[in-house]
Amino acid sequence: NRAPRVARVPGVRVGHLSCGGWPPRECVPVLVQSCKLTVLRGLLVFQELGLDISTEQISELEGSVFNVDFKAAAAEERLTRHDVMAHVHVLAALCPRAAPIIHLGATSCYVGDNTDLIILRDGFDVLLPKVAGCIDRLAKFADQYKSLPTLGFTHLQPAQLTTVGKRACLWLQDLLMDERAIKRAKEDLRFRGVKGTTGSQASFLQLFNGDGERVKALDKKVTEMAGFARSYTVCGQTYTRKVDVESVSVLSSLGATAHKICSDIRLLANMKELEEPFESTQIGSSAMPYKRNPMRSERTCAIARHLMTLVNNPLHTAATQWMERTLDDSANRRITLAEAFLSADAVLLTLQNVCEGLVVYPKVIERHISQELPFMSTENVIMAMVKEGADRQECHEHIRVLSHEAGARVKQEGLDNDLIERIKRTSYFSPILPQLDDLLDPATFVGRAPEQTFSIRDDPTSQRKIKEFYVREEMLKSLKLYGIRGS
Repeated sequence: NRAPRVARVPGVRVGHLSCGGWPPRECVPVLVQSCKLTVLRGLLVFQELGLDISTEQISELEGSVFNVDFKAAAAEERLTRHDVMAHVHVLAALCPRAAPIIHLGATSCYVGDNTDLIILRDGFDVLLPKVAGCIDRLAKFADQYKSLPTLGFTHLQPAQLTTVGKRACLWLQDLLMDERAIKRAKEDLRFRGVKGTTGSQASFLQLFNGDGERVKALDKKVTEMAGFARSYTVCGQTYTRKVDVESVSVLSSLGATAHKICSDIRLLANMKELEEPFESTQIGSSAMPYKRNPMRSERTCAIARHLMTLVNNPLHTAATQWMERTLDDSANRRITLAEAFLSADAVLLTLQNVCEGLVVYPKVIERHISQELPFMSTENVIMAMVKEGADRQECHEHIRVLSHEAGARVKQEGLDNDLIERIKRTSYFSPILPQLDDLLDPATFVGRAPEQTFSIRDDPTSQRKIKEFYVREEMLKSLKLYGIRGS
């Protein structure tokens, strides 16, 4: 009845999402080394603060950070039914001199929860550059099409014109909010630190013979060595599961953004105004060779929908933690946290691919505008007639009658909208016929949409932020020790 898992390491258990159930290859050393470095850091500070731990014991442990025998750990867990102690036993076998001090004064959550917090932090560091990449691609697209008029839609019915670029800015704005939320969630993370079995630090107080200042120093130093500025002041056996709620919430919110973007793209693809990338040899349908299905946007929506639902798990987990802790959080978290980050990663990778290859069809957009613009132009026609001395109410009645006639032609006969031709044939409107083409110019119907369309490249702060994210991503890839963090 154990939850499915792979790459079993203390504190972080990766669920079944991704290729064949395995996490990305780069995840495994991150998880393993973070766990073992958590143990090592604590012992280093123990030694520094005066406990009887030899340099030889520390050196022996340092040499085993990259040496993990998963088969031995799996065999040991079948006997102990305890994942952390399985690794403790295997590590003790590798480090016989250090064996007496491994896991000294600690609980499983010292290893597990602290490692989870490291992984949450580093997981956000992996996702943020990818959010920035989507922002960058969409900003370029919005800038390119900021002045191309297109039909706006409210209630999925044609409405006042906007521009293709302005619509992309609706998507872009949501992604900027996601970037801010994810960055804030990352910056709000603290370390669990050295808190003991129920958060009281009693075991560590005993190790230091009642010296509370040395216990506080231990907590502070281990926290700093893990790259955190602060630890949670109050813990039970675990850090509060509200942290998981906040972490998964921002990712679920990102899922909602991606779903909205790709749903819009799918609707526009149906209208043939916009398409996602489609390869020259790509097959849209096994039965209908002419089809160009928006399968990347559909895939993004599918995974995003899963991501959106995941926040319910940490909410229920946080609500049902009894007193200082119950273990019914563990099996749920080992699936939910991993799947949230893996789902977000998959969504962002596909979304960026879609955004950097979007294809716009201006002639189709122009045809759709021409079908609706005559009705939208009627207010402009009335205003122009009033300027020429006409009575507003009389003009309104003429327009009303002609509009209904043209509408019946469209709906009942399936013909094109001929309202403008009817206006031209009606002598009442002769005073404004010379200016009628100008009154029907789509560019005059988009308001300030081109000016509202902003490109992230025009914002020095945001541009610098994107560059910083990409630099950080490259640094993470190049680090050989994942527990060592650059500034």
